[in-house]
Amino acid sequence: MNVMIISFAFVAMLGMMLVGMPIAVSMAVVGIVGGIAAYGVPFMDSIAPVIWGVQNEALLTSIPLFVLLGELLLRSGIADRMYIALSAWLGRLPGGLLHTNIGSCALFAATSGSSVATAATVGTVALPSLMKRGYPMRASLGSLAAGGTLGILIPPSVNMIVYGSLTNNSIGKLFIAGIIPGLLLTGCFMLWILISSLASGNAIREPMVPLPERIRSLVHLIPPLVVFGIVMGSLYFGIATAAESAALGVIAALGFTWHSGKLNRELLRTCFISTARVSGMILLIIAAAFILNLTISLTGVAEAMTKWVAGLGLSATGLILALIVFYLILGMFMDVLSMQVATIPITYPIAIALGVDPIWFGIFIVLMCELGLITPPVGMNLFVVHGIRPDNGGIEDAIWGALPYAVIMILFTLLIMMVPQLVTWLPAHM
Repeated sequence: MNVMIISFAFVAMLGMMLVGMPIAVSMAVVGIVGGIAAYGVPFMDSIAPVIWGVQNEALLTSIPLFVLLGELLLRSGIADRMYIALSAWLGRLPGGLLHTNIGSCALFAATSGSSVATAATVGTVALPSLMKRGYPMRASLGSLAAGGTLGILIPPSVNMIVYGSLTNNSIGKLFIAGIIPGLLLTGCFMLWILISSLASGNAIREPMVPLPERIRSLVHLIPPLVVFGIVMGSLYFGIATAAESAALGVIAALGFTWHSGKLNRELLRTCFISTARVSGMILLIIAAAFILNLTISLTGVAEAMTKWVAGLGLSATGLILALIVFYLILGMFMDVLSMQVATIPITYPIAIALGVDPIWFGIFIVLMCELGLITPPVGMNLFVVHGIRPDNGGIEDAIWGALPYAVIMILFTLLIMMVPQLVTWLPAHM
């Protein structure tokens, strides 16, 4: 009976989201109605302390700071110069600028924390050059959409902060845990481009750039690398918390923006307004998620689901395989943040009860969210790269172009299942 009630509430919440009701409203309605149904109107008295506690959580201060960090680097033109520098080094590989797309997305992801921002920024810089040089549109859009997903795996990542907040896990360890998988997935994407380019028999390569010019171009890679080093170094060595490391990153980004000559009142105004909009949306959703969590905790939903899954006799491996299918289907209809806040309160207690490492599970959830970004019909990165393409082609180019990368993500998830140390080794040595 409990499972039926849980299923009905979950379907109702998904239904409200799919008809266009805001995510936060959908979750809050289910949480409040469920709480009142179980405990009556006095349940409302317990909501205010929860919301107050969430909005006063120091950890969540890092969200607007990381969003602001990405905005500053985006608006200062650092991404343009970074792309030019990487193209000088990666352009000679079979596949040419497609490798530069992945490399630039990975490097920008190390400062942005947002997949959509990563795909949009690098895509805006890259697509005119790709079209001018005759690169296939399908391969170009696919590499940009897939490369953009690295924004939530390579730290810092807003989605890791959301996971850590909902599950009370260390944000620093989650960030550190994402480094090795992020770099390996970047390498897998580039390996696919290399193999597919050679197999096509028409591998595009960029002209050789003289070595002195390539060395001089490295100066454009300094800003993102320094910001990444400051943020992750301060976390790894225990010098700063997640919020403090984000503040240090913002200070460094302001310095690089000033050095580029772009720091002015208008740029700051644009960055602050965009940061306020994005952060407000995320924090409102987190508050609604905690209302839903309160109902789930008080009504014993998580315990009931855990007992039900245990009764099925699933092992931890069986559960993760089932969740891959579950998230693959869910990602076709929901955006990343919706997937996280709607499912983590249910799936996390079950996974932990079966002995899954909480930090490993966080990286798994992020990988599944990445997959959702490039699975139609609601893959956000597909719409982003399609929206910035200069011609008037259909979105099917982005969908088919990203399909091989979706397969790579699934295979990569199976890899970290077989070798969990790829995720857990680095945070264990913090």
